Amino acid sequence: MTRAIVTLLCLVLVAACGKSDKEAVSDSAKLEKGVGTPVPAAGETQAVATQAADAADDPAIWVDPKDPTRGVIFGTDKQAGLYAYDLTGKVTQFIPDGRLNNVDLRGGFPTPSGEKVLVAVSDRDRKGAALYLLDPATLQTAPWGIAKLDLGEPYGLCMGKRGDDFLVITNGIDGEVRQQKIAAGPDGAFIATEEKRYAVGSQTEGCVVDDEKGVLYIGEEDHGIWRYSLDPADTARVKIAAAPSEMITPDVEGLALLKDGAKTWLIASSQGDSTFPVWRVDGEAPVYAGRFSVMAAKGVDGVTGTDGVTALGGAVGAFPEGVVIMQDDVDTDGEATSTTRARQNFKLVDWRDVKAALKLETAP
Repeated sequence: MTRAIVTLLCLVLVAACGKSDKEAVSDSAKLEKGVGTPVPAAGETQAVATQAADAADDPAIWVDPKDPTRGVIFGTDKQAGLYAYDLTGKVTQFIPDGRLNNVDLRGGFPTPSGEKVLVAVSDRDRKGAALYLLDPATLQTAPWGIAKLDLGEPYGLCMGKRGDDFLVITNGIDGEVRQQKIAAGPDGAFIATEEKRYAVGSQTEGCVVDDEKGVLYIGEEDHGIWRYSLDPADTARVKIAAAPSEMITPDVEGLALLKDGAKTWLIASSQGDSTFPVWRVDGEAPVYAGRFSVMAAKGVDGVTGTDGVTALGGAVGAFPEGVVIMQDDVDTDGEATSTTRARQNFKLVDWRDVKAALKLETAP
C-alpha cells in the first residue's frame, strides 16, 4: 500500500470521526434570553461533565412523601449516563451508562425486597428502556436491566401508573411509540410486557402522563402537542397545541405536569424561543394560560435553548408550593450566543414565581 493511499485513508477516517452523533451538537436558536414573561431562576444543578457537546437533556424528580426535604433530582447526560442530585443541585451519584436521553419515574413500585422508586430512561445504544431502582431509604439508585424495544432509536420516554400497573412509554426518532407494562417477578427480575404501539407521524421526544385522567401528552417536535389515552385499545388523539403558533415554537421538547390543589398544569419546553407555555388541563378542554422564560437571578444564569422539563407541586425542599426544573443549553453567565456550548445543566424555578408572573391564581 503506497504512502499516498495510507494518507488518503487516514483523512477519510478523520473526516468520518468528525461526523459525530448529530445530537452532540445543539440545534437550539441560541437566543440570549427567552421571549416569554420573565420569571427568576431560583437555583441550579452542577453542570454535567461532558463538555463542548449537547449533553444535558432531561430531568425528573422524586420527593419522599413523608419528608419533603428528602429527594432526588435525576438528569441525563445524553453522551455519558445518568446523574442524581440532591434538592440543592449537588451531584450525589453518577451511573455511566452511555447515551441515555429521557428519564422519568414512579414511586411505590413493589419488589420482593420492598417498595422502590422505578426509574426508566430511554437508552439509544442498547435499544430499549433502561430500568433502575431507587431505594427510598438510602436515596441510592442501582441499574436493574434493559427492557428491549424494536425502535430504530429510542428517544423520548415517560412513565405512568394505571391502577396497579406501572407503564413505560418510549418513542423513537421516527415517531413510533411503544407502551410497556413493567413488573417485578418473584425472583426480583423485571418483566416487561408490550401492550400498545402506534405512530405519531414524525420525530417525537417529550411526553408526560396524567395518571388520574389516564392520558398521555406527547410532543411532535415540528408540529405540536397531542393527547392520547393510556387504554391499550384506544389510539385516538386530540391536538392540544399546534407548532409553530403563538403558543409554541419548534422544537417542541420536554413536557411536564404540575398538580396544584385541584388544578393541573401542563408545561411545555419550547426550544425555538426559549419559553415554557402553560395550559390548565384538569377540565374537559385545555386552557392556555401564557408562557414564561427563566431569567438570571441570585447568581444563577437564565435559561436558553431549553430541552427537557419536569415539575412537582407541593412542598419540595426549599420550595413550599412546588418546583419546575428544566435543562439549560448554556450554563454560563450572560448566555453568550457562541457556537461552542461547553457546559450544560438544569435550572430550578419556584412555582410561586411562575404563578405570580402568569397570574395563575386568577386564571380560569
